[in-house]
Amino acid sequence: MDPVRWGIIGTAAIAVEKVIPSMMTAVGLEVVAIASRNADKARDAAARFGIGRSYGSYDGILADPEIEAVYIPLPNHLHVQWAIRAAEAGKHVLCEKPLALHVEELKRLIDCRDRTGKRIQEAVMIRAHPQWEEILSIVASGEIGEVRAVQGVFTEINLDPKSIVNDVAHGGGALYDLGVYPIAAARMVFGAEPERAFAVIDIDPVFGVDRLTSAALVFPGGHQATLMVSTQLAIRHNVEIFGTWKSISVDNPFNPAPDDYCKIILNDGSKLAAAETRLVAPADQYRLQAERFSAAIRSGGPLPIELEWSLGATKVLMAIQRSAESGKWETV
Repeated sequence: MDPVRWGIIGTAAIAVEKVIPSMMTAVGLEVVAIASRNADKARDAAARFGIGRSYGSYDGILADPEIEAVYIPLPNHLHVQWAIRAAEAGKHVLCEKPLALHVEELKRLIDCRDRTGKRIQEAVMIRAHPQWEEILSIVASGEIGEVRAVQGVFTEINLDPKSIVNDVAHGGGALYDLGVYPIAAARMVFGAEPERAFAVIDIDPVFGVDRLTSAALVFPGGHQATLMVSTQLAIRHNVEIFGTWKSISVDNPFNPAPDDYCKIILNDGSKLAAAETRLVAPADQYRLQAERFSAAIRSGGPLPIELEWSLGATKVLMAIQRSAESGKWETV
């Protein structure tokens, strides 16, 4: 089967540091071109990775007849615009998260998919990692009992005034940059959408973005999820899943190194028994994500993540924002 031929729209850090290196080792696809608004940056990136063609504009990628699919790592506020343009140009689209800043934007993207017939997916790479497949298998087995609560923390320090994360006009801030991960984790574990959200947000006085966001989500049956994300706190990545019999702790749930074993710790709370650690073999979630998307293109089968799932994520993000503004519980 011929490999899917890819173009990269942008030279953002996530692309050059994580995604492109992984895609260059992937099976079933080939990166044939990269574009930047700066032609020199595009040429440098192409030379660095051995990519055959570079373009000094994003439109150059869209006009290239050889390219079948594009990866979009642009700033958040440009995701929908360029995803639609790419699909209308006949390209399949894998786009960074959050896919949209508003529900209406996501609905426009769904309409575009249905109209063009092109495959469009949000790059929630954690859904491709085997550690989450193992976690969800443990939950589904009933081994830890009924899961009633999930807690997620994702914090880091980013004080760079040039970073798009600190640019409010470009959809920056902790919620959009980091909150998508614990929200996705809770939705995966419960296999459902939250009904209500309550949140508090601390705004950076200089950047104008949320530097600390905490939220509670209520799922069907009274199940609960809490999350805390920050771009100005000591680094911490953690998910805790609480069942009626045991809990699960995951210390690197969102971005484990591709050469590291992942640890899933199960604990029944007994003082007489040590916690059990289960190891998941190293895996490159960015490579797996690209391979699975490419395979879906070739087979015509379902995508790992459909836009309807991303619509649910956008609804949660907006409910959290509304709650922080109103000071009340908001319906998702």
